[in-house]
Amino acid sequence: MEIPLFNDIIIIFILSISVIFICHRFGIPAIVGFLITGVLAGPHGLELVGRVHDVEILAEIGVVLLLFTIGLEFSLKDLLRIKRAVFLGGILQVTLTIGITFFIAQAFNQSIDTSIFFGFLIALSSTAIVLKQLQDKAEIDTPHGSISLAILIFQDIIVVPMLLFTPLLAGVTEQVSQTLFILFLKGIVIIVVVMVSATIVVPRLLYHIARTRSRELFLLSVVAICFGVAWVTFSLGLSLALGAFLAGLIISESEYSYHTIGNILPLRDIFTSLFFVSIGMLLDLDFVFKQPLFIGLIVLGTLLLKAMTGGLATLIMGLPLRTVLLVGISLCQVGEFSFVLSKAGMEYGLLGKNTYQLFLAVSIMTMTVTPLIMNLMPSLAEATLRLRLPEWLKTGFFPVQEGENITKKHFKDHLIIVGFGLNGKNVARASRISGIPYCIIEMNPETIRMERSKGEPIFYGDALQEAVLDHARIKEARVLVTTVSDPVATRRIVTIARKSNPKIFIIARTRFLQEMKTLSELGADEIIPEEFETSVEIFTRVLTKYLIPRDEIERFIAEIRSDGYKIFRSSPKKSTSIHDLTFHLSDMEITSFRIDGNSSFAGQTISQIGFRKNYGVTLLAVKRDSRILANPGGDTIISAHDIIIILGSPTKIAEITRLTVNVDENISTSSNVSTKIV
Repeated sequence: MEIPLFNDIIIIFILSISVIFICHRFGIPAIVGFLITGVLAGPHGLELVGRVHDVEILAEIGVVLLLFTIGLEFSLKDLLRIKRAVFLGGILQVTLTIGITFFIAQAFNQSIDTSIFFGFLIALSSTAIVLKQLQDKAEIDTPHGSISLAILIFQDIIVVPMLLFTPLLAGVTEQVSQTLFILFLKGIVIIVVVMVSATIVVPRLLYHIARTRSRELFLLSVVAICFGVAWVTFSLGLSLALGAFLAGLIISESEYSYHTIGNILPLRDIFTSLFFVSIGMLLDLDFVFKQPLFIGLIVLGTLLLKAMTGGLATLIMGLPLRTVLLVGISLCQVGEFSFVLSKAGMEYGLLGKNTYQLFLAVSIMTMTVTPLIMNLMPSLAEATLRLRLPEWLKTGFFPVQEGENITKKHFKDHLIIVGFGLNGKNVARASRISGIPYCIIEMNPETIRMERSKGEPIFYGDALQEAVLDHARIKEARVLVTTVSDPVATRRIVTIARKSNPKIFIIARTRFLQEMKTLSELGADEIIPEEFETSVEIFTRVLTKYLIPRDEIERFIAEIRSDGYKIFRSSPKKSTSIHDLTFHLSDMEITSFRIDGNSSFAGQTISQIGFRKNYGVTLLAVKRDSRILANPGGDTIISAHDIIIILGSPTKIAEITRLTVNVDENISTSSNVSTKIV
């Protein structure tokens, strides 16, 4: 029996594989690949798929699962941690975009409702594309990466109220005030249901399901919760997407949220791909080819508008020009949730056929060019900073007093720490313990307020600006340590620091080995590649566990670093000279025993027992209560309940085990005792 829809899905998947493979080779995001697949397979392309409506029904499942995973990943605690960037930056960006788009639409004689809805569509950016680009370049933790992420989080949240407000914009009912009141009551009911479900019902239900250890049962239960809540909200006159988001929010407050995400992601990816393919199918290529210049101008205008509003929101938050430019470009495209909104707009008559086609063309094109623009923007930002612009614009105007401890205190031979993430905090802590004077340059306002209240010598500024480094008295500093995640910014900081103080010792942290040569040429004295330093630390622990002498380990580590981590970048045929690793004490064990009260050892001295002479083992230490007696003397008395740590062959240890009477199973593992022999 032939199943037409099944044939269409096979065609979509096969074509998607080919298109996404090509897109991957050119660095184009997968979302764009799915959209292109839809354009090619749809009725306006090669006409490979005939049952477009059935594909759209499957795509609705993708929308539901997409909102469900956003609810799962939504954390009130994480939101409060970056609340300023999320709410201030997000509200500014969304409000500015909606406002400017509204006036532009009004100038083209659009209705008020339609103009507002256009603002909704343009205000949202693509979380998937932006995060993919930031992750690929290791820039999530950079200032522009964190601000972009915060604004994207707000956009993902605000899409739910936008979906709720869309029917009101369309004037579905004439009694708007009554509708708003009913909507308010429904909202109260939903909030109560969510709170009760999140704190009482769902955690208990998932607990009993998780106890069965059945992966199939857990997955079915999670999907049932998702679709069940979505159905309830739909029955109340709200959207399926809102219900899916709330279902994810309910589970996110339980300890099963991460396990749920792991199980649901494959389903989400499959159905979401169908959603983007279905959107691509709706694009009429004839419409695009008839007016390419007009559409190109709209695309350019959209990119400029989004870049301006995103950048302006960042500027108002007080961040420097480089961050402003990078955030603006990161948010310049139209997002995937705009497609969800656009379908609602079509359903309620807010978008006409031609307007919808224009929106699809502009959205797909802005998403396609975003990776290219984001790759070019760091160089353009550097060129912009060389222009004669006001200093406050370059460095930002965050309203925090500089502080007496920095501007008026005279530092000499001090340490400058650029960036106060985990690495920066560790460097500052070590400096404080060692009595080394230091100051910190940071761009996160919340971090500055928090750390300054603790007495840290920290101030706001972009270290890419000479004025900021001069404020930190770089000409009188002895060492500069940069711990920022942005490789472009790191190179710029090293260049400026070396130019400002040729004698300063510069330590640069980088995530990638290929940055080492460039940073060294720019003037960095020491480069710490994060990838390989982690490997060094792990391997150090391994060698220590194999009882390799500490001086040989340190010599080996020095060889690795002096050789540019060559051992980790190649596969040497011969091992290095650290040690002949056949010496692993493979025929020896280190074991601990608890002396039972009935043992013949209890009450005797070590000399009387004669561990080495009589039993062929070596006593390393004795643990008595909370004290460790290392290398105990021969006159030390072994008492009942002492724990003795011995070294010997498995045979000899087995013999002595019978004499101790009681082996403590919780302690008797060689991994829980020190293997260092002094």
